[in-house]
Amino acid sequence: MGIKGKLIASMEVKCEGHLIHDLMHTNTHQAANISPTINHFEVHEGEVGKVGTIFNMKYNEDGQEKTVKYEIEAIDSYKKSISRKVIGGDLLDFYSFFTLVSSCEQQWITWTFEYEKKIENNPEPLNFLGFILNVTKNIEGHFLKK
Repeated sequence: MGIKGKLIASMEVKCEGHLIHDLMHTNTHQAANISPTINHFEVHEGEVGKVGTIFNMKYNEDGQEKTVKYEIEAIDSYKKSISRKVIGGDLLDFYSFFTLVSSCEQQWITWTFEYEKKIENNPEPLNFLGFILNVTKNIEGHFLKK
């Protein structure tokens, strides 16, 4: 059995947090047009904005192209949160399971990662967290331009 971990990062945004949540909920595919670190994004199965939808994404992390395949596990419109379970891609080389939850509260976006390392020496997912925070900043910048 591996070592379980949890990473939480909150960042203040100058645009309203619900705008970022709404984009990630109903226009997820637009993130690829907004963030230059996302190379490819597609709905693999299901419908955008629905629980059970599966997405494939190719992205740049520290100069390397990576992939992630995830399924939407839960959407809470009241709390403005989305829970995603990673079901394929590079993260699963290091982790037995990996979930990421985004939640928005006024001017704050919080990302929570829960994971289990396959072996103790595997790194914490700090590079992936950096990628996610960078995408969030790009989305914020998109809304501030309007």
